[in-house]
Amino acid sequence: MRALEASDLEFLYALENDPAIWGVSDTLAPVSRYSLKQYLEHASADFHEVRQLRLVICAAPDGRAVGTLDLFGFEPLHQRAGVGITLLAPERRQGFARAALALLLPYARHTLRLHQLFCTVAAANTASLRLFRAAGFRRVGVRREWLRTPDSWQDAVELQCLLGLQGN
Repeated sequence: MRALEASDLEFLYALENDPAIWGVSDTLAPVSRYSLKQYLEHASADFHEVRQLRLVICAAPDGRAVGTLDLFGFEPLHQRAGVGITLLAPERRQGFARAALALLLPYARHTLRLHQLFCTVAAANTASLRLFRAAGFRRVGVRREWLRTPDSWQDAVELQCLLGLQGN
């Protein structure tokens, strides 16, 4: 994983404008290159100041960008943050998210000094539920009819990882 760079504009444009992920990113509209360019100009702001961090997930050995890992909702007092992972469609189910989480957990605990991470996953997203459970996240609740789909409502599963208990 690495920090965002100005050269990530086209990668982010493709990722953010994939309608298949809009439901999990709480958006309904495309993002312009101009908006993303402005975002990239300020993406190096301090995690403790802006309370969020976006890292680029890269494929080895060529280093091409395949997705992002986001820490958001950082609460300094409680030492916790939310985590979200988004991958380009052709890069899914190849182990990139698993590898990114394996790198994130010790980084979050030792470098960012977080006590816990949390995430919200659509109940029907079995691949993501399996991913986070395998990384040490535990189910702590369900929000009923939390996510709107085109023709119905879907439950969301809340997961939490206490970093002090993971041996990271």
